[in-house]
Amino acid sequence: MRCRWFTQRLRVPSCVVTGLVALALAWAVSAKPAEAADNTPPEGFTALFNGKDLTGWKGLVGNPVTRAKMTAEELAKAQEEADRRMREHWRVEDGVLIFDGKGDNLCTQKDYGDFELWVDWKIQPAGDSGIYLRGSPQVQIWDASAHPEGSGGLYNNQKNPSKPIRCADRPVGEWNTFRIRMVGERVSVWLNGELVVDNVVMENYWERDKPIYPTGAIELQNHGNTLYFKNIYVKELSPHDKPTP
Repeated sequence: MRCRWFTQRLRVPSCVVTGLVALALAWAVSAKPAEAADNTPPEGFTALFNGKDLTGWKGLVGNPVTRAKMTAEELAKAQEEADRRMREHWRVEDGVLIFDGKGDNLCTQKDYGDFELWVDWKIQPAGDSGIYLRGSPQVQIWDASAHPEGSGGLYNNQKNPSKPIRCADRPVGEWNTFRIRMVGERVSVWLNGELVVDNVVMENYWERDKPIYPTGAIELQNHGNTLYFKNIYVKELSPHDKPTP
């Protein structure tokens, strides 16, 4: 194809100019906005992990039943020891919360009732963990190559469904994302954008004859192996909040 030359200062073929303009327009259309940095909460959410240290977290003391039997003094002393163990086994590296496989669960200092939680997690081969809701186990995390049903189920349920609807896990060593919504005693879980638990009643593991506690800590479970977490965000919900798609 023959090109017509401009007669101005820069002698650039008009066909080249046309091609460059088309390329620029194509790039502008296809370019995606930059994603937010890790551990930066989306609008309406609060970051439970700041990407720098263990601010906002505490060590695990017993369970809801045993804690309720402690005096204030006993609980304070036990919490001091639990926090010491926490600092020995949970650490932060390059914006990632890492557990060395020893010690106990990591607990939010604040208790939550109805909420929506987002958390990114990663495990190693044969990894096993979970997310405790209101201090109760658990939304399951494990190696799907050994557990084909996959992660996300309410593992400790006995009367209500305990397994996920489908397996949506990514290969071990890759990051996965939970979206967990808890309203009343019912829980929905999305794993990597797929619904795996649909509005299921979560049972009270600690006291089987009672419904799940109305409030409690969010906990990252110790199960004796190395774990990785980041992008942990929570949004507290009112009873009138409608379910989101």
